Amino acid sequence: MIFLQQTGAAVLLVLITLTIQCGGAAALIIWIRSIPREAQEVRVFRCAALVMQTTLAVIILHGIVILLWASCYRWLCLPSWESAFYFSASSYATVGYGDVILPSKWRLLGPFESMVGMLMAGVSIGLLFAAVTHLVDGESRSRLPVHAEPTNADEIRIRQRRRCYF
Repeated sequence: MIFLQQTGAAVLLVLITLTIQCGGAAALIIWIRSIPREAQEVRVFRCAALVMQTTLAVIILHGIVILLWASCYRWLCLPSWESAFYFSASSYATVGYGDVILPSKWRLLGPFESMVGMLMAGVSIGLLFAAVTHLVDGESRSRLPVHAEPTNADEIRIRQRRRCYF
């Protein structure tokens, strides 16, 4: 019965976490795409401000998720908000000092939070990379065609020969 409680709480927390992070990531993607591209006049301070804003938004998203898990720990098993937030932040960041531990009834939640933290860090890095790519290239690589059309006769003949073999 304890295992079912732990699993149920973990699944619920993971689903809420994914909803928060994916909703926030979608909002950031929409915001990044709405930023006008300035191919000729790249303003240093504007670019730095945009990267800082994106980074701050990602940090806030992670903070909300850490607070969600901390609320669960406080409600279920830890005596203070300080210890709940500290444990949540150290688990989410996969530091795991070990000075605050969950009771055995709820200890399965810590590894789940660590796993979610690693995955969400990857999503965040992708968002920051997209923001910087948007500013540097001015055109996202994902918008380029998958297969470029051949431009000269030699390329056309090579493609025709390849089609014969494949």
